[in-house]
Amino acid sequence: MNDRRPSSRTSPRTSPTSRLRFTSVVLLVIAAITPVALLGSGLRTGFAEEPAPVVSKPPRPLRATAERVTAAKRLRKVYGGDSAAWPAPDVDAGVAWREIGLLPEVKHPESNPVSTAKVTLGRMLFYDVRLSASGKMACVSCHEPSLGWADGRVISQPLGKPPSRNTPTIRNAAFQSVLFWDGRAVSLEQQVDEALTNPTEMAASRDQVVGLLGRSPGYRELFAESFPGRPIGFAEVVDAVACFERTIVGGRSRFDTFLQGDAGAVSDAELLGLDLFRREARCMNCHHGSTFSDGRFHGLGLSRYGRSNEDHGRFAVTGDAQDSGRFRTPTLRDVTRTTPLTHTGQFSLAGVLNMYNAGMVTLKRHDYQQKNAMFPVKSPHLKPLGLNRQDLADLAAFLGTLEEPQHLVPPPPLPEIEDAAVTVAR
Repeated sequence: MNDRRPSSRTSPRTSPTSRLRFTSVVLLVIAAITPVALLGSGLRTGFAEEPAPVVSKPPRPLRATAERVTAAKRLRKVYGGDSAAWPAPDVDAGVAWREIGLLPEVKHPESNPVSTAKVTLGRMLFYDVRLSASGKMACVSCHEPSLGWADGRVISQPLGKPPSRNTPTIRNAAFQSVLFWDGRAVSLEQQVDEALTNPTEMAASRDQVVGLLGRSPGYRELFAESFPGRPIGFAEVVDAVACFERTIVGGRSRFDTFLQGDAGAVSDAELLGLDLFRREARCMNCHHGSTFSDGRFHGLGLSRYGRSNEDHGRFAVTGDAQDSGRFRTPTLRDVTRTTPLTHTGQFSLAGVLNMYNAGMVTLKRHDYQQKNAMFPVKSPHLKPLGLNRQDLADLAAFLGTLEEPQHLVPPPPLPEIEDAAVTVAR
């Protein structure tokens, strides 16, 4: 269930503020250059609209402590009321934004209705390494509850064949219309099926999985209760795991508590960060709605274009050259628990904020690439912001309010599986 396309964890020791100061100038320089290693050849004609040239923007002046206190006091009145009266966000024309807010109730599809038995069964299958070809990997191997239902690694398959991607969280996946970084799954059932059978992930054999589970009295009983009148089949395995995954939802963060009327749930710095998020930082161009994601695909300049490990992203699904280098907008809920960030898994939260502040990386076409339709084009929503170190620290503080409380989730006891019958030739 990680995001390895079919065929190290870090612990920063420096403070977020110091990393913000250190990387800001470096990223402004990176955004203005085009390394030769990022160049490549084209496949099609027809072009996405090129972004405007990057013009660096100096950070705006810092605010005195008294000014920050006054601003926070005003914002507490503004954001303490009905969200319908909040100030309009700073978004580009044509962006169909939705207000950030509380998560809705989970809707289970009619084709896979929820039941207590099915959720129990799905949880067991989620933890069962015996379903994989190696007998060593389960869904939980890449989606660990204590790591925000991700895995804390840079990429999901450190020794696998590139391109490999960072494992996205499955918390709140029930609210997503497409899954994986490239959006190749349109339902949790499809995502589960691919993760189980993908040769670069669990590599499960459908027939072997069904035969294995059929040799377990405990599993047979759970399947009979979850799917009355239906034999154990691979589709039932997929449905059970997907049903369990739909129960992995958040909604208990301090931001949610604040929205529910507890004005003291967020600090002044976090409140200033909320206002920045919606306005000057322009985050709501892509990160909006209850999941803080538009569910769409955007180019950030991080496709490693022209390198041996280049990743075309959404193009691999649609075949549309304009989708080259575009990836699905990740949720920002629990973002502080699911580092490292981006599909490349190379960045801390402070690093990502600095990159957005610099307008991200803009690649420049060389003369021989002018007719190269596969050349990745950066999203026009990305532009230098001119935020200062106070702003970046406030933004990071606000994003910290989206963190879910930490709860230890013990693995369930798994049913025994009887040995396969052995016929001895006489």
